[in-house]
Amino acid sequence: MTRFTRDLNECEELVQTVFINAYCSLLGYGGDGPFLHWLGTICTRVGYDFWGKRRRAGAMSLADCLEKVDVASEQSLTPTEAAEIAHVLLAQLPDPDRLVLTLMYLEGCSTREIALQTGWNRAVVKTRAFRARRRVKAIAEKNELLEKLGWIR
Repeated sequence: MTRFTRDLNECEELVQTVFINAYCSLLGYGGDGPFLHWLGTICTRVGYDFWGKRRRAGAMSLADCLEKVDVASEQSLTPTEAAEIAHVLLAQLPDPDRLVLTLMYLEGCSTREIALQTGWNRAVVKTRAFRARRRVKAIAEKNELLEKLGWIR
């Protein structure tokens, strides 16, 4: 569940929600597919719900993050600052795009693993990843972050 939030307290709450949902849905598990796939689907749904609630509550905007991090300075970003910007950039994306990039780059999942976890086929995963990367680049370019993030030299 760490792919949905970096806050350990929120992550623990999400894990607890997943186990409650899994326990309540256990009778619906037919055993015809792998248990971990079934549990992974519940995780994904709980994570989507979390992102939706967070969006409605008004998560940190990119402008707030950039002000906090001070991207205009000549010094390079610390890993923590870069991670903060990356997570806020990902938050600007639609949930499916955010999920595919998080799984691919932060979790190191292959397109096959992502397809199994999301229920999409591999072609959809590749297409979503391609389009999501373009969206992130456009957002970063709009905010003049490409060079600061080291995406161009």
